[in-house]
Amino acid sequence: MPFSGPRPQVRVRISRSPAQHYPVFVGRGILSALPRILHRLAPAHRYFLITDTHVASLQARGLLRTLRRQGLAAHLLLVPAGERFKTRAMKARLEDRMLTLGGGRDSAVLAVGGGMIGDLAGFTAATYLRGVPFVSVPTTLLAMVDAALGGKTAVDHPRGKNLIGAFHHPRAVLADVSVLRTLPEREYRCGLAEAVKTAVVGDAALFRKLERSSAAILLRHPQALEDLVIACARIKARVVAADERESGRRAILNFGHTLGHALERLSNYHLAHGEAVAIGMVLEARAAQGAGILRKGDAERIESLLRRFGLPVRVPKGADAPSILAAAVTDKKSRGGQLRYALPRRIGSMAAGRRWSPRALPPELVSSLLLSSD
Repeated sequence: MPFSGPRPQVRVRISRSPAQHYPVFVGRGILSALPRILHRLAPAHRYFLITDTHVASLQARGLLRTLRRQGLAAHLLLVPAGERFKTRAMKARLEDRMLTLGGGRDSAVLAVGGGMIGDLAGFTAATYLRGVPFVSVPTTLLAMVDAALGGKTAVDHPRGKNLIGAFHHPRAVLADVSVLRTLPEREYRCGLAEAVKTAVVGDAALFRKLERSSAAILLRHPQALEDLVIACARIKARVVAADERESGRRAILNFGHTLGHALERLSNYHLAHGEAVAIGMVLEARAAQGAGILRKGDAERIESLLRRFGLPVRVPKGADAPSILAAAVTDKKSRGGQLRYALPRRIGSMAAGRRWSPRALPPELVSSLLLSSD
């Protein structure tokens, strides 16, 4: 029915933010270019380097000295390492510290760390004085191939992961693969889970390359890592450009995350994000294959590659099906109390449905898979 109410006298046109288009630098040793990149893309009177206690001694303190040698006012803000510290209370502590140090609207934030720091620091930048620029310096493979790109920032809530947040794009992303030499093996393999996910949702050729090059990737061959990060960044950039706010197509990036987030939270984050997503991908791929959505045999290929990368593919002991499904319903992807899944129809291509989320899978099918997986 035509709208019959009053007509607006003024229309406010929102111009696109400079942060809507930003470069992703990938290579070896590119962190030495950070001062020049900040001068060009995120000039500020004061910089706040937000990092965790693990990364501080490995990269962040060195970056702080580099910035100060260039005459830049820079401060290091430390957060305890671990997902359980990605909270509203920790964000408030960061904001209090920034205000105490005199950070104004001409400040900028540097997120130096993995996905947890990127989420927390990015959300802090999104709301501090109604928003200041930030630059992402991912130091884990997971952050380089996924978390640092796309502008999603958030903190966790006792009811679920990433339930409170904002879209706030970085001015630039610097992915220096040299820092991955010091990454613990478990964290490194977690990044490979997100790389597998990216290939499943967007590029069958990349998936085949992961199968062929798994040995070089596991050995952290520098060129193999550069190629992997660039390929994943291109896929995610393409998806985000088509649907920035996840109103449709961007939901495909949630493959494995509906059940993965539930498993992660039920473990009280003792199960790492990449590990939980790996299990979630196997479960959701099997369910999609059982429901006739995914091409026969592709669930087995996905599971085989995840096994090759040393990732878990079975539900941990003690996690029962009703608890997992109940936790998944509270996830931000559920709608009207129904679980929403992003499901592949074949490796490299996702099933289309309402807002790119196919019809809900039969709960009894998912429950049976959860029971058979433990």
